[in-house]
Amino acid sequence: MTKLLLRALAGETLPVPPIWMMRQAGRYLPEYRATRAQAGDFLSLCYTPDLAAEVTLQPIRRFGFDAAILFADILLVPQALGADLWFVTGEGPRLSTVTTPGDLARLRPADQIHDRLAPVYETVRILARELPPETALIGFAGAPWTVATYMIAGRGTPDQAPAHALKNADRATFSALIDRITEATILYLSAQIEAGAETVKLFDSWAGSLRGADFDDFALAPARRIINALKARHPDVPIIAFPREAGDRYAGFARATGADCVALDSSVSAEWAAWHVQTDGCVQGNLDPRHMVTGGPELTAEAQRITRAFRGGPHIFNLGHGITPDADPDNVAAMIEAVRTA
Repeated sequence: MTKLLLRALAGETLPVPPIWMMRQAGRYLPEYRATRAQAGDFLSLCYTPDLAAEVTLQPIRRFGFDAAILFADILLVPQALGADLWFVTGEGPRLSTVTTPGDLARLRPADQIHDRLAPVYETVRILARELPPETALIGFAGAPWTVATYMIAGRGTPDQAPAHALKNADRATFSALIDRITEATILYLSAQIEAGAETVKLFDSWAGSLRGADFDDFALAPARRIINALKARHPDVPIIAFPREAGDRYAGFARATGADCVALDSSVSAEWAAWHVQTDGCVQGNLDPRHMVTGGPELTAEAQRITRAFRGGPHIFNLGHGITPDADPDNVAAMIEAVRTA
């Protein structure tokens, strides 16, 4: 095993951590914007394998990251399950809603997602052929709770209130939706692995709005079910979990779910996480994405502080969340230089 990312995921402590960024293929890059314009719209970009592979490769060519992450979107799974999906310029995604047993009954069975998602698998196959030999390929999906919040509200919401309301008012329908998404996610990630993904990541972007038993039931338990199923099918493929804004629930998450690595947001300190999370294995993170906008000496200092804090165990350097469209590509290069010279 020579790829640095896979070595870190296997638990190896490396002198320089592998580096990649969430949303590293995105609007902060002029070459991405050009390819997006060529595709015509965001969903066409996701579903055109040659173009989706191209935008995945662009940050690898420019920055030499240690990993590429498949260009897709977490809401392709609900679309494959039968939800209507479209994007409103400047406002984000819109979906037909699932809030009643009748809505749920109209969704497709989980095992009928593959025809719609076949272009994504072709993108993975292209990347597996075209990536440099030292660059790992990451597949991904949204975690069930986060995907459900969009399916219930029909859009992103600041506090996930519609999903919480359904969870509290109609637990049976809500739980059945979580189960359907969980089943589809297992099949989707397994197909990505079969197409060539070397590791997969489960994004639970809204995990932090779950508390107490709800976190156990709807963030932790679905992640454990997905990871256990994938490990049974693909025992040698490592899995990264990202329960964003989990706070002190990051501690023990790897042990509870079987994840090989836990990705951290910027709300927890690297020093705390080294003591409470890295003790269970690999951690990923966790530079605040605002440094990609502001740059300067603070960027260098923070990147090096995080690198040094995690030096005692397996670590993958990343941001605490996705890079923003107003980021400066020169700051990305400066971050990489800071980490590799820390």
